[in-house]
Amino acid sequence: MSEKLKIQAGSDRHYYWDVCLLGLPLVSMAFFYYGARPVWMCLYATVLGNLCDRLVCFLRKRPYERSDWSSECFSLIIALLMPASCPWPILTVAVLSGILIGKEAFGGYGSYPFNPAAVGYVVVAVSWPEQVMRYPAPGTMVPFTSNGEVILSGGMSNMLRNGGIPTTDMLHMLLGNYAGPMGTTAILVLIACGVFLLARRDIKIYTPLAFLLTCGAVAFLHPRDAIVENAVIAQTTTGRVLLATYELVSGAILFGALFLATEPFTTPQRHRGGQILYGVLLGLLTMAFRYFGVYDTGICFATLVVGSVSQWLDRLTEKGYEVLAMIQKKGGAANAK
Repeated sequence: MSEKLKIQAGSDRHYYWDVCLLGLPLVSMAFFYYGARPVWMCLYATVLGNLCDRLVCFLRKRPYERSDWSSECFSLIIALLMPASCPWPILTVAVLSGILIGKEAFGGYGSYPFNPAAVGYVVVAVSWPEQVMRYPAPGTMVPFTSNGEVILSGGMSNMLRNGGIPTTDMLHMLLGNYAGPMGTTAILVLIACGVFLLARRDIKIYTPLAFLLTCGAVAFLHPRDAIVENAVIAQTTTGRVLLATYELVSGAILFGALFLATEPFTTPQRHRGGQILYGVLLGLLTMAFRYFGVYDTGICFATLVVGSVSQWLDRLTEKGYEVLAMIQKKGGAANAK
């Protein structure tokens, strides 16, 4: 068993079950806005992830672990990151890529260096951007087949990228009444999910808080509206705060902070400093993808990059603590003399 697996042994399996449980209110909101199709999408993705797990266990001649809900968790996250109109073949490819490539190809449970849910999303986002990053308007009852008969739009992130200012009011943002990935727009529900995960001690607050503060700081200091950015900060504080708010509620930022940035095996776990540094780097890279890239959900791409160095961040902060302790020890000895 690897070092990071030993750290997490016995303490992470309930995390995956709890995330699956939290999918219920998110799917319920998607059902309210888009009809029954999101429910079928999430159910299909979860069952497909389970079947992938069973298939790999059969091929590797190992027993299937009923307590391991990680494949179902990753599959559900992938489905929630999709638009309610996502074609079934694309959802299938996303789940298969996330579970078979992102998870099982690296050895299965706890051995993956990249977040499998992010892997699945990135594969289909790069391959079919028009189908993955265009969304139906809330209130559209998406049919089961959804073969192009639904009108789609780029959503709030696309408007911000083009220098526009969204007109969605705060109440609609809190309730998720705006176009976006079907499980990521209901801000009030996501906040409640975060409180639940913290209360259950499934996650620690340091990484998601550092991530959100970094994203907010970048959006405040460098808003994507040229007029606001070129003006004096003191004179445009209200506009900057509003634009930063739009940035944080779009592009699955809050959703990613809770369900991507906190995955037990792809984020630093040993030291608080490593978790904070991970969150800051993830926030900076996420905003870089949003500002200079063409993909709305930049956190998925940033998660793959920063996740590859998460264990190095843990070791770096550990060495930093050792050096600090040594300096303090020498300082104490000098004062004693």
